Amino acid sequence: MHSLPRLFALAALAAVSTLAAAQTKLTIATVNNSDMIIMQKLSPKFEQATGIKLDWVVLEENALRQKVTTDIATKGGSFDIITIGAYETPIWGKKGWLVPVDDLGADYDYADILEPVKNGLSSEGKLYAVPFYAESSFTFYRKDLFEKAGLKMPEQPNYDEIKTFADKLTDPKAGIYGICLRGKPGWGENMAYLTTLVNSNGGKWFDQKWQPQLTSPEWKQSLAFYVDLMKRDGPKGATANGHNENRALFATGKCAMWIDATSAAGYIFNPKDSQVADKTWFAKSPTGTFKGGSGWAWAWALGIPTSSKQSAEAKKFLKWATSKEYIVMVGESQGWVSAPPGTRKSTYANENYKKAAPFADVVLAAILAADPTKATRDPVPYTGVQFVAIPEFQGIGTTVGQSVAAALAGSQTVDQALATAQAAAERTMKQAGYIK
Repeated sequence: MHSLPRLFALAALAAVSTLAAAQTKLTIATVNNSDMIIMQKLSPKFEQATGIKLDWVVLEENALRQKVTTDIATKGGSFDIITIGAYETPIWGKKGWLVPVDDLGADYDYADILEPVKNGLSSEGKLYAVPFYAESSFTFYRKDLFEKAGLKMPEQPNYDEIKTFADKLTDPKAGIYGICLRGKPGWGENMAYLTTLVNSNGGKWFDQKWQPQLTSPEWKQSLAFYVDLMKRDGPKGATANGHNENRALFATGKCAMWIDATSAAGYIFNPKDSQVADKTWFAKSPTGTFKGGSGWAWAWALGIPTSSKQSAEAKKFLKWATSKEYIVMVGESQGWVSAPPGTRKSTYANENYKKAAPFADVVLAAILAADPTKATRDPVPYTGVQFVAIPEFQGIGTTVGQSVAAALAGSQTVDQALATAQAAAERTMKQAGYIK
């Protein structure tokens, strides 16, 4: 039999333990895309089940990347969980900045994750983030406007056709732009799109000796095409438009075409969010003289910085938010068209999802077809479709994105913008020791 003081001590210890569990708080940095907003909306279910509190820092894409990169590189410890992509994850994992996440349990079913997506979040055989959703890119278009104009979208258009369609469909009186494309500067914003255009024209970021190629004929052709197309047929003030802004323009009926992430399909085809849900269809990403590298390869994923002191609790959230069960929960509570796409085989085998998402098979095929090792016409020393998988690319891509935005805004010519971009890229590559 316990003495009375001993019983009091045990009760006090239990109370302290319960209080500590109740006070566990995870700080999560994430992007303000629609799938993550749903995750935040459903997260009280996780809090109720675990007693773990969640503190959300929700930022637009460029701001998120800047804040998370600064914090993880300085071991600031501001975040327990970060939303990162297929670019950062293997680089940061290799540097020892991320906790490996191979140990979420047999019931997590790692074999269900699509192989290219898993590979893109791994380094040297270790998984450093788990995919929340994955995507390639394709062409959204308004089938009603095409029909009215007597136009037919091919299964995979080329860029000459895209230009012809955009010219014919631009209708200022009706407030319709022939095409909407990313113009906001950033390596993951305007440069994600523009790099696929450069790939399609046979261009590349670097040659085999790591010399930047930004003043090559392929880059000049691509940027001139983009600037001309956007000035003729795109929205005004396009340098302020990233993924989210263009998604809003398309969903409110302002764009005849939009080349962007396949992950936006769930939003565009959801009548709760989109005014054009019943008027939209899709085709593959456009090509030029080179047929590869036109559809990007990306995953938004959840990772844990090694600076977090609560990695065990953070893993519980990662497991919850990227599981098969979570996808079902989103499907049943928000509508199956809104289920996070591109990560698990089971999603694409689910009849409820296939019925609600007419784009499912095309999206899956696009994700499986995007090959980061064969994205350019000529041999290159790097991997990546819409990015270059080296640590320096984040800075280079952002700087080049600013030059591209200057050309789009008309404050620089195409040649001036690319000369500025080339000089900046050369400077960075010399400082990093890639070239002399």
